[in-house]
Amino acid sequence: SRRGFESLYAQGVSDLLHGAGRETFEAVTLLKKADAERLAPANGASYLAGRFGQSLRQIAQLIRADVGLEIAFADVGGWDTHVGQGNERGQLANRFRELAAALAAFTQDLGDRMADVAVLTMSEFGRTVAENGNRGTDHGHATAMLVIGGGVRGGKVYGRWPGLAQEQLHEGRDLAVTIDFRALFTEVASRHLGVPVGLFPGWAQPASLIGLFG
Repeated sequence: SRRGFESLYAQGVSDLLHGAGRETFEAVTLLKKADAERLAPANGASYLAGRFGQSLRQIAQLIRADVGLEIAFADVGGWDTHVGQGNERGQLANRFRELAAALAAFTQDLGDRMADVAVLTMSEFGRTVAENGNRGTDHGHATAMLVIGGGVRGGKVYGRWPGLAQEQLHEGRDLAVTIDFRALFTEVASRHLGVPVGLFPGWAQPASLIGLFG
């Protein structure tokens, strides 16, 4: 229940955790009191009924409600395609369609507000280059990330293509990493949110930025 969660956050070990929990519940309360018509999807946007689409819809509502939202998170599962992954049709293609439809609805919904919003996607792991014996793929090394909005210099692929030859693969099976995911998080945090460098303690940050923002 909400009362139980409020009690849990009230007993947080840090002021940061306590404050984050309190602000979250305040935002939920504001949403409940807000004009439902004003927070309905705008610009003809239509979200799918799945959890991910509805999560982005709620985030868009918080942004349009001007509650002071700075960071939000939504997740979409179903990417662990060890069996029967498919190609242009199948379970992986269905996940891509869900992801694309939700992101498209989100950007359409926010319209001009996307100039003040940056969306960063990431995966826990990639997939192997070769198919396994179950017509799926196993956990891989490198993956792909998307950065959308917020003054992003989009429409291009960042990074170096490592190649698919056997000697170019990581441990002979995976696509090699060419950009550390921490570099993307650091650049989005510093250029979009104004967070000082040093987001990841102990990590040697590259001397130059990737150049995601204009």
